[in-house]
Amino acid sequence: MINNYRHTFRFYFLSAFIPWSLWLMAAYLSYQTDAVQNSFYISSLGLAGLCGPIFVAAYYISKDKVLLDDVAGRFINFRSDRKYYLLASLLLMPTSILLAMSISLMLGYDIGQFVITGQTTFSSSLFPVWLLLTIAPVLEELAWHSYGTDCLRQKFSLFTTSVIFAVYWALWHIPLAFIQGYYHNNLVEDGMLYSVNFLISIFPFVLLMNWLYYKTDRNILVAVVLHLTANVFNEIFATHPDSKVIQTGLLLLLSAYLLLTQRKLFFNKDFPDQSLRTDPRHIRPFLRGQYNA
Repeated sequence: MINNYRHTFRFYFLSAFIPWSLWLMAAYLSYQTDAVQNSFYISSLGLAGLCGPIFVAAYYISKDKVLLDDVAGRFINFRSDRKYYLLASLLLMPTSILLAMSISLMLGYDIGQFVITGQTTFSSSLFPVWLLLTIAPVLEELAWHSYGTDCLRQKFSLFTTSVIFAVYWALWHIPLAFIQGYYHNNLVEDGMLYSVNFLISIFPFVLLMNWLYYKTDRNILVAVVLHLTANVFNEIFATHPDSKVIQTGLLLLLSAYLLLTQRKLFFNKDFPDQSLRTDPRHIRPFLRGQYNA
C-alpha cells in the first residue's frame, strides 16, 4: 500500500509552484503604494497559497481507492498503547518553549516573557491572526501527512525523508518573507539570527513530528496537533526571540537523542511491516490499528 504513494515529484513540484506563484503576487502587491486598498487580495492570495498543497494531495488521493481507505483510517487509528505518544504531541511544544524561557531567565532575560499577551508578532489585514495560526497547521498537515511524507518514505529511510522534507519546507516558506507584515517578513527585519533560527528549527521539528507520526501508526491528527501547539504556544506568550533560539537548541538535543536510541526506526530504509501493507488481506486490520508501525 505504501507504494501507492508514488507521485513524489509531481506532488512536491505542484505543492511549491502553486503557493510560490500566489505568494509572490501577494508580495508584489504588499509593496505597492495602494497596498492598503489591496489588502483583501493580498490576504486572499496568501490563504489560497496555503491551500495549494492540500488540493494537490486530495487530487492524487482521490484517484486511488486504496489511498482513500488508508487516509480515512489514519484519522481514527487511536490505540491505548500509543497514548504516551499522543500526549507527547500535545505537550512537547508548550513544554519546550516554557523550558526555553525558564533557561533564558538564568541568562538575565525578563520574566515578563511568561505573560499571556493575546498579541501576535505579525499582522493580517483580512483574516484574524489567531484564525490563521490555527488553520495553517490543519491545512498543511492534511497535505504533508496525508500524502507528502509517505511518498518520500516509500523511497527513503525516515531520517532521509525528514531531512529532504525539512529542506523543502524551509524553501517552501521563503516567499512569505517578502510579504509585508507576515511573520516571516518580520523575522527578516528582526535580524539574520532569527531568520536562520527559523530555518534550523524546521529540522528537529520535522524529525520529532515524523517520529510521533510513525509511532502512532501514521496518525494524521498527531501531526496536526504538534504543529498547532507549536504555532499557538510560540505566539501566546511575550516570548523574547532569543528564547526561541534556546528552544531550537533543546529540540535539536531531543532529536539527537532519538536518532541515537531509535536508530532502526530512523535509518532502516524498509517501510515497517511493508508486506502487511501491500497485501490486500491485511489492509483492513492495519487501518484498525492492529499492527505496529
